[in-house]
Amino acid sequence: MKGGGRVTEFEKIYRDYFDDVFLYIKRLSGSEDIAEDITSEAFYKAMRSIKGFRGECDIRVWLCQIAKNCYYTYLKKAARTDSVDDSVLFNLPAFEGNAEEQILKRDEAMRARKILRSIPDPYREVFMWRVFAQLSYKQIGELFGKTENWACVTYYRARGMIRTGLEENENEK
Repeated sequence: MKGGGRVTEFEKIYRDYFDDVFLYIKRLSGSEDIAEDITSEAFYKAMRSIKGFRGECDIRVWLCQIAKNCYYTYLKKAARTDSVDDSVLFNLPAFEGNAEEQILKRDEAMRARKILRSIPDPYREVFMWRVFAQLSYKQIGELFGKTENWACVTYYRARGMIRTGLEENENEK
């Protein structure tokens, strides 16, 4: 019953970390439907490769990394077929106020995502881990094999790049 014990162990991992991974992908994609699909795929891949998990980082970080890779694969496939799901663009949380304000906020969110995609690694990655997965600087540093201070500095530089991009975008109007 060696394999049976492993399934039970993985079921515990699934129960303990599903919400974290789901929320990370939901924040990344802006879509509950996409987050459900990607999270399921990520846990399937994690289950198949759990033997390869060496424990060098927090298991939540490992699972989020798998999910992020699944999401990027999804985006690449969508870009090749030119059929990005409308929910990626418009399934953002409802805002208080009138329709014009909602459209402006959605527009701003899409610009911020576009700018985020344009900044180089590791800045983009660190920013995403901090904001979307809500990892500590220490966890991010461990993920990259760097210090906590490196992660903090890299995050603030990424934030500055995004702010500058938004300001430049605003000035072009």
